[in-house]
Amino acid sequence: MKITGLSTFRKYIELKESHKMRSALGVNNGNEFVVLRLHTDEGVDGLGEATITVRWSGEVPAGCEQVLNEVLQPVVIGLELGDFTELNRRMDEVCSRNWFAKSALEMACWDVLGKVRNLPVYELLGGAVRPLKFENRFSMGAYSQEHAARRAAELVNRGFRTIKVKVGTVPQEDVARVRAVREVIGFDRDLVIDANCGWDVKTAIDCVQQLADCRLDLVEQPTPDGDYQGMAKLRQETGVKVLADDICFDLTHAKALIENDACDAISVYPGKNGGISRSVEILDYAAQHGIACSIGSNLEWDIAISAMAHLVVAHPNMKVEEYPGDVLGPSYYTERVVSNPVEIKEPYTTVPSTAGLGVGELLLG
Repeated sequence: MKITGLSTFRKYIELKESHKMRSALGVNNGNEFVVLRLHTDEGVDGLGEATITVRWSGEVPAGCEQVLNEVLQPVVIGLELGDFTELNRRMDEVCSRNWFAKSALEMACWDVLGKVRNLPVYELLGGAVRPLKFENRFSMGAYSQEHAARRAAELVNRGFRTIKVKVGTVPQEDVARVRAVREVIGFDRDLVIDANCGWDVKTAIDCVQQLADCRLDLVEQPTPDGDYQGMAKLRQETGVKVLADDICFDLTHAKALIENDACDAISVYPGKNGGISRSVEILDYAAQHGIACSIGSNLEWDIAISAMAHLVVAHPNMKVEEYPGDVLGPSYYTERVVSNPVEIKEPYTTVPSTAGLGVGELLLG
């Protein structure tokens, strides 16, 4: 079966009022993403999604569509489905980075392959190594102290056992926000903070030390992009566990993190890494070096969330039991874009068990 072409669609969807996000990257009230339908010579189509936000990945919807249609499409037409090494080689040959665009095309190939073989993607990846229903943490925005406390109480009542709080803004406000959340959730639940590269090393160390009595269970991306040594210094001076995310898009980044002893775990997910197959490369390499991985989020819709969920249940180094991830994206939005949405009943996500990504038909185009 060969690729014959693709069609792309763009749509903007608002976030629910209660889920609007504020972080070191700014305020997010909604997102415009690109979704695609991949066509084959046997009439079986697959779905993909580019979950792009320019402040984070640098990609924009119009550019993403142009890359997919004018740059990537010509070099993948005629390619045999299932040859992911050749797919990645061809895409890299004509286009640098653009990880989310590449991921959309690659996950559509997995969707087609699963449909043809009548298998869910997690079976194509070797089979489930954990239950299809898994628990998530909740990522809370950098709200005011009072708002954060109210939101934390709501999340506790909804059953969340791990709360992530966005920091990396004004340091004293960050510290007060985290303290307020810990006071509400108590010490029976885990508390994670995420600076999204918003602190410099000195500020990160100072804030983490101020919060020592709050028992930070995990500190995500506390230092600027590219500063592997700074992350290592924070680990050494504070003793906290560190999760790398914004600093790790590809295998080269993962190797640099591990060589610098910069983290305890790495946040891996198909969109950021350029596809499921590239995520597997990072997961395997990290496992070989004793580094756990978890699943991050860019507030995906159902197509990309399904790809993430399949990867979570299929790879043994996706240590979501120890480091819960974020596979809740569609529940943040006011509408869904597929006929068979992924089942999300916070704090749990259940991976589809039907063929391919299992999300049904696209409700666009």
